Amino acid sequence: MMTIWGRRSSFNVQKVLWLAGELGLDYEHVLAGGQHGLLDTAEFRAMNPHGKVPLLRDGATVVWESHAILRYLAARDGAGRFWADDPAQRAGADGWMDWAQTALQPAFLSGVFWGYYRTPEAQRDAAAIGRAIAATHACLEQLDRALADQPYLGGESLGLADIPAGTTLYRYFELDIPHLPLAHVQAWYERLQARPAYREHVMVPFGELRGRLAF
Repeated sequence: MMTIWGRRSSFNVQKVLWLAGELGLDYEHVLAGGQHGLLDTAEFRAMNPHGKVPLLRDGATVVWESHAILRYLAARDGAGRFWADDPAQRAGADGWMDWAQTALQPAFLSGVFWGYYRTPEAQRDAAAIGRAIAATHACLEQLDRALADQPYLGGESLGLADIPAGTTLYRYFELDIPHLPLAHVQAWYERLQARPAYREHVMVPFGELRGRLAF
């Protein structure tokens, strides 16, 4: 059976579990990282020398890094829904996935979520947090424009393009920070919340991370 390692409150693990849920996959989930440990064991390091989650093992195949795992699962089990044989079609999803990792995640996860939520109040840099919120909102405005004429980033149905950016929304809307009135992003979020796999794997309480720089 396929095995996925990672703690449920890990943003990058949530991406993988959400897609696995959408695909209806059977897998063993091994809690790892944070209070669960395991990342520094010889067995884990033999599979992933970087010592991070998520990690997936499928028979003799081992895949690490969340977006590599997403693409692997989509290619393995998502033909017609999350994976296209046409390179031009795949390029659209790849662009949004890479954008989420290089623009949205640094702005929101590194700048806002880490800088504000995970940093003890006495150590917060208010100016840096303000800049990160502005950068996050600029990213969300890009998403809002992209969603103005279609329900999902890839078109009429949920696709691989939606997973990385869509996983961000739960934490963004749950934080007590300013939120822009972006109608298309809000409607997209409501569509995602209606999906059982999103509710199960992304809408996971994250209070254990408050004020914790090391976990």
